Amino acid sequence: MRIAIASDHAAVDLKAELREYLIVLGHEVADLGPETADRVDYPDYGYKLASVVADGTVERAVALCGSGIGISIAVNRHPALRCALVSEPLSAALAREHNDANAIAMGARLTGIDMAKACLDAFLSTEFGGGRHAGRVDKLSHPQIAELTQESAA
Repeated sequence: MRIAIASDHAAVDLKAELREYLIVLGHEVADLGPETADRVDYPDYGYKLASVVADGTVERAVALCGSGIGISIAVNRHPALRCALVSEPLSAALAREHNDANAIAMGARLTGIDMAKACLDAFLSTEFGGGRHAGRVDKLSHPQIAELTQESAA
């Protein structure tokens, strides 16, 4: 699988470890930076990550910052992205199964390397469940569908 990974300065070390882990698992990894722990702004890297998922360069993405919150907000600004902030494997699996998440975010200050790897494993091995979840996922990328549904219910 082609996977992009990006972080801010607070998560450079976690990013490097997860990049190597993904490579060992046999994935093609696009490291979008940064390369050093010099201060950077997480939105810049979140937007860069979102663009390579949206244009099909990669299939999935991993976004990292100190808490995971800021970069997940940045990634989710793109309508084609469904980035879930996860902290343990169950939330990573449910993000895929129920929400067809194409990206996950984690916080380097909150998630240790072993837990981060377990989250990645769950995220990458879980398929989207479809069915009753499909219509909801469509509304995430196409808010006008949700507006039409609300209007017809009124």
